[in-house]
Amino acid sequence: MADKKLIYIADDEVNICNIIKSFLVKEGFEVETFNDGRTILDAFNEKPADMLVIDVMMPELDGFSLCSAIRQKSTVPIIIVSAKDTEPDKIAGLTLGSDDYLTKPFSPMELIARIKSIFRRIELDKTKSTQSGILSVADVEINTDLKQALVGGKNIGLTGMEFALLNYLTENKNKAVSRSELLDKIWGFENEVETRATDDMVKRIRKKLADSGSSLKIETVWGFGFKVEEKD
Repeated sequence: MADKKLIYIADDEVNICNIIKSFLVKEGFEVETFNDGRTILDAFNEKPADMLVIDVMMPELDGFSLCSAIRQKSTVPIIIVSAKDTEPDKIAGLTLGSDDYLTKPFSPMELIARIKSIFRRIELDKTKSTQSGILSVADVEINTDLKQALVGGKNIGLTGMEFALLNYLTENKNKAVSRSELLDKIWGFENEVETRATDDMVKRIRKKLADSGSSLKIETVWGFGFKVEEKD
């Protein structure tokens, strides 16, 4: 690829880091590896990467805490890879702002497919933004160029995944969108994750909308999904 994407990998198992790195380098990515959460956070603060692939159970700073710390300053894509495969663990990772959650053991080719899928979605979003620019619903402006939702001209501080979800609902306003469709289109999980992951994300967006004084409501369509409605 002409413009190499820089990916940081953090895992306390050196062999896993090396295996993932070798596959990604063959695919044309630039890769740096780390063995604890603190050093990858320090490296990111010094030189931001285009994506992070992080384990949960790491010394110094665990993956969930690392994800939360990164989300305070950046919307960079984050993929969590972990042996922790329970439903609460997956939901915790998603609601803290990760873009994907892959359980160990996994195929390196599956990880590569998910990485490429996220980068494709980012490029697609850029293409859409040049075509659409700003979407409006109620008193909210969705700026697809800046990946921001604004109320009264002020950014309400959505993460990348929160923005993607609200933007998708806005693009489909006045239409009920199922939880499974959101999991597929936003996370690309195809129902791998318990659907409450979408509910938790919607809850966070609702709070940020309410805190901003917005009149926009994300309505729950019971037993199905969600919708935003443009009132006449």
